[in-house]
Order: sequence, then structure tokens, then C-alpha cells
Amino acid sequence: MLFGAVMMVIGSGANIFAQPWAPYVFGMGTVGYVLMQLKQKYEGSNVAIKRLRRMVIISDVCLLLAAVMMFANMDNLFRLDAVTYIKYVHNNWVVVLLVAAMLQLYTSHRISKEILKN
Repeated sequence: MLFGAVMMVIGSGANIFAQPWAPYVFGMGTVGYVLMQLKQKYEGSNVAIKRLRRMVIISDVCLLLAAVMMFANMDNLFRLDAVTYIKYVHNNWVVVLLVAAMLQLYTSHRISKEILKN
């Protein structure tokens, strides 16, 4: 899971310097990170942890969406007109990534506290 997170950081950092390989590194890191998180299961009966796991899945979807938006940002992948492209796609992957990161941060701390409570 750490390797995927490192690849996401490298990919997003390289995108700042307009490196053409950045979306590929970010995308591979995202897929690895999401797959590892989806392999983790919770079989207990704690409702709060089950709710937090659903939030983790929402965060994973946001990470994948950020990767797709990073590819779309590269070359107007969806062939939108200029105004629509700038309004909805251009560098908006950062906002989606920020939402995913905040959800990951919140859920990781809350799940550990819930597990320690039991």
C-alpha cells in the first residue's frame, strides 16, 4: 500500500512540472492503492466501522476519478469545447484528490479509534 501511495505522490508532483509520464505513474499508484484497500475486509458487527469502510470506498472512487481526470487534463481526452474543458476538467483533478485525501485521513483515524474502543 505504501508503494502505491508513493507512486501517487510522485505522479501528482511530476504533474506540477508538466511531465508527460505523470498521469501514468499516478494512475498505476492509484490502482495499486485502491486494490489493496478493497482487499481489506471487516467482518465484525460494529456499525461505525462498517460506515467508515463505506467512506473508504467512496474515497477510493474519488482517487480513481482523479486519475481519470489527470489523463483528461493531459490532452482534452473527452474532446470538449474550450470553455467546458476549462470549467470542468482543467486541473480539477486536484480538487477530487483533495476530497479523497481528506476522507482517507478522517477514516484512518476514526477506524483505529473504533478498533481500540472494542
